[in-house]
Amino acid sequence: MYLLSSRTLKDQPEPVTPSPDSNRSKTIGVLCLGPGPYVKATLLAGIQQATRESDYCVCIVSPRVATRDALAGAVETLRWLEVDGLLVLAPHGGAIEMLAAIAGEIPMVALEAPQQDVLPAVASDHYVGGAAATGHLLGLGHRSVFHIAGPADGPEPRSRLAGWRDALRAAGADVPGAMIGDGSPEVGYELGRRLAMRGDVTAIFVATDQMALGVLHALFEARRRVPDEVSVVGFGGTPEGEFFSPPLTTIRQNFNEIGRRGAELLRAGIEAGRLSAVQELIPAELILRASTGAAA
Repeated sequence: MYLLSSRTLKDQPEPVTPSPDSNRSKTIGVLCLGPGPYVKATLLAGIQQATRESDYCVCIVSPRVATRDALAGAVETLRWLEVDGLLVLAPHGGAIEMLAAIAGEIPMVALEAPQQDVLPAVASDHYVGGAAATGHLLGLGHRSVFHIAGPADGPEPRSRLAGWRDALRAAGADVPGAMIGDGSPEVGYELGRRLAMRGDVTAIFVATDQMALGVLHALFEARRRVPDEVSVVGFGGTPEGEFFSPPLTTIRQNFNEIGRRGAELLRAGIEAGRLSAVQELIPAELILRASTGAAA
C-alpha cells in the first residue's frame, strides 16, 4: 500500500497515540527530498520491488523544502503513520544531520546521498562512473577530456570530478580546469558555447545528461560535428538520452537497484532490531551511443 503526501509542518494532524497491535503490518516511510521525476520514479520502483512480496506498507511524504521545520513536520507525519523505518531519497549533507537529530530512534537508510558517516546509505559509485567516462574517451584516442561538473549541491559531484581527474592523471594526460554547472540544459548550453570556441577541445565529460543536451546544442550551433570533431559523454542514464541528436553516450545509474537494495537493508534492520552501518555503492554502467567516436 502506498500513501502519497506533500504535508508541511502547518498541515500536520494532531498527534494520536496508536493503540497497540502486535499483528499490524510493518510500514516503511519514504521521505523524498528533491530527486527529479525520473530518479524518484525509478528509486520508488526499486523500493516497491523489494516490498511487493512482503507484508510491508510504504508511505511517501515529500516536503516542499528541506529546512529543519519542514523535515520535522515530515517526520512527525510519518510518526503519526506509525512507520517502522525511513528511507530518505537524495538528501544533502545538512539534511542528513538534521534528520539524524530529529528522527531519534527511527531506523533510517539514505539513498543517493553524498558520502557521509551519519546514516547507512546506498548510492551510485560516482567516482568509478567518472573514471569510466574519462577512460572511454581516452581509449578513443583523445589527448585530454574537458569536464563540466556539478551541480555543486547534488549527490557526490566531487566524487565524479575526482574520478575524471584521477583517470587523466593515471593516463599521463593534461588535466584542464573543470567548469561548474547547475545540472540544467541552459547552463550546459552556456558552458558548451565556451568549449565550442576552443580548437583543443575534442572530448567533453558532462556531469548530467541534461547539461549534456545543452552542450550538444551549443556544439551544433558552432558547427562542431559530434562525434567527428568532439565526443560527448553524459552521466545519469535518463531515457531521453537515447533520443538526443546524436544519441548520447552516458554513464547510467542503476536507481532501481539502489531503491531495492536500500529497502532490503532497512527491512533487515527493522526485523533484526538494529541497522548495520553500511555504505554500499552500486556500480554504474557505460552506455555506448553515437555521441562518442575516435579522435580525429
